[in-house]
Parts: sequence; structure tokens; C-alpha cells
Amino acid sequence: MKNKNSILIPSLSLLLALSANSAFAQSNYKEASNAFARYTQSGDIKNLDNAKKQLDNIYKTRKDSSKTKVNVLRAMVLSSIAYADSARTIKTDKDPIELTYQTIGKIREKDRDGYVGELDYVKQNMAAALIKRANKALKDKNYNAAYQDFLKVDELNAKSEDVTYNLAVLANKSEKPQDAVKFYKKLIEAGNASAEQYLEFAALYSKLGESQLNLTTLENAKAKYPEDKEILFQLIQEYSKIKAYDAIVPIIDQAIAMEPENIEMNYLAGFANENANNIPVATTFYQKVLELEPNNYEANLALGLLSLKDFLKDTENHEAQYNAQNYLLKANEIKPYEINALKSLALFYEKAEDAAQLDRVNLLLNQLTN
Repeated sequence: MKNKNSILIPSLSLLLALSANSAFAQSNYKEASNAFARYTQSGDIKNLDNAKKQLDNIYKTRKDSSKTKVNVLRAMVLSSIAYADSARTIKTDKDPIELTYQTIGKIREKDRDGYVGELDYVKQNMAAALIKRANKALKDKNYNAAYQDFLKVDELNAKSEDVTYNLAVLANKSEKPQDAVKFYKKLIEAGNASAEQYLEFAALYSKLGESQLNLTTLENAKAKYPEDKEILFQLIQEYSKIKAYDAIVPIIDQAIAMEPENIEMNYLAGFANENANNIPVATTFYQKVLELEPNNYEANLALGLLSLKDFLKDTENHEAQYNAQNYLLKANEIKPYEINALKSLALFYEKAEDAAQLDRVNLLLNQLTN
């Protein structure tokens, strides 16, 4: 018959070993917890290093490394290292950011409600650590890496318009324009987008070939920032591109008030008003251009054509005849081989019955067009 004690002794040894391991793990957990508490009070990362070492001892057994309280504390410690130890003086086998993600992944969803404050602390540290890493990637012009890190910050529910804006810019730089549109929309919908952000969003739509969305964005920007010069000037340029002169007329005076000596804007004001059939106003703006730049070809031609139109209607209008001749000749002097000025002069001389000048102009036109 076998001795009963020979069966009991190995079992008892196993129980004693398990008990010892459990006590050891509890001691490590307590040490780690105390070290982490000292870190939160002092900010000394040596305490973080000590807390990590104690937790590493616990992590040697599968059972203890699966415990929720252990993983919660480990996530708090690792996320603190990820943020506070930017020089990475505390040695880890992987980046502490990645280790924190792995640790959080071990915490069961059903247990997380009991650690809301602790997990919020982890998220705050992770968001800060990821932003630090993203900014470093930005310095290195690694836009895609920075974008990926800011995406992770966004996934952590870090409600920040700065994060959203960074995502918009980085998505655009990383050749992800549709993602950029999504983030710019979030900024606009939040109601606090800056004038610069509106302009960037409009430019993005322009880059995508979405001219109407580009225009709508600028119109919304103008409504929100009615006194912003850059928005106003860009909106006028976009209206000009699509020949929406009726839309330019009501806002062009504001632009000229901002830059009274802007030759391009004064000419555009004249052209827009001419197309809206506001001829006296158009004439005033064209004349302003010539005050600023007497040898401006476009303004001389425009005034010459307006006077020519009056002269063609009424050959007895000597003022129109005089002005048409002077402005058209000036335009021709500035650009002797421009077809439009030459054709206008031909019409003028024909109506004025000046055969010699008409022959001269027609001869030049034939040489240029054949």
C-alpha cells in the first residue's frame, strides 16, 4: 500500500508555490501602485520606472497579466511614460504608445465602466503623446505619419478643433483630399472656423475641380467675415472667372475702399459695371485706372469702345468722336499690333469717312491676320 503522504506532499508543494506566487504578485502590484502614486505627486519619472519594473514582474505569469486591475495600472504607467518620458530614458521593448494600446486591448469591455477615471487619464496621456510624436513627424515633413497619429488622437475622442484642423491640413498634404474635405466640414459645422480655414477649404474644392462648392464656401465665408479683405478679393476673383458680373457690382466698392489704388480691381469694377449696363459708373472706374496708370491698354481700349459705340449711334456726337479717336489711338500706341484696337480703329475711320487712315489700318490688319 502506498503512503498517503507521498501523494499529498507534491500537491501541498504546488499549493504553497501558487500561494507564494500570488503573494509575490500582490506585493509587486502594491509596490507599483505606490510608485505610481509618488510619480503623480512629484512628477519624478524615476517613480514611473520603478512602477514599470514591478508590473513587469507581475506580467511574467499569464494569469496575473490578464487581471483587469493590473492592466489598468499598467496602462496608466505606460501612457505616463509615453507622454512624460519624451527622451525615452525608461527602457521598454516597444514604444510605450504601442504597449499602452496593447494593454488597453486586454481590458474587457464589461470591466471598463469600473475604471472610467483611470481610463480617461490614459486617454489624455495618449492624446498628448501622440500629438508630440505627430509634431516631430511634421518637423521631418513626414505628413502621412503625422496624419495617422492625429487620426488616433481623434479616435480617442479628444474633442479639439485644433486636432480636427491638423487632420484637415495633413490629409490634404498626404494626398487624401476627400478626408480633408470631411475634416474641414467638421470645422465649419462647429461654427468657429477662422477666415483662413474657410479660404483653405475653398482652395481645396478648387483643387478638386468643384467650382460651385468653392464659390459657395467663399460666399459663406463672406457672410461670416464680412470685413475680411482676403475673402472678399478671392470671392470677386471667383465671380470674375465665371463672368458673374452682376454679383461683383454690389461688393466691388468695398474692395476698392480697402485698396483704392488697386489697378486690377478698379478695372474689374469698370468691366463689371459695363456688363451690368451701368455705363457712367463703368466710365468713372476706367478713368480712375488711367489716373493710376495712363498707359493702361485695357482701360484705354474700354473707354475708346464706349465712346465709339456712342459715335456709331450718332455721328454728330463730336465729344464721342473725339474721345473714341484719342482713346483708341492711345491703345494702339501702347500695343501697336493688338487686333482688337486695330479693328476698333477701322470701324471708327470708316464711320468718320477717313479713307487714308482706314486704308492704313486695314493694310496692317491684313498683314497680321494673313
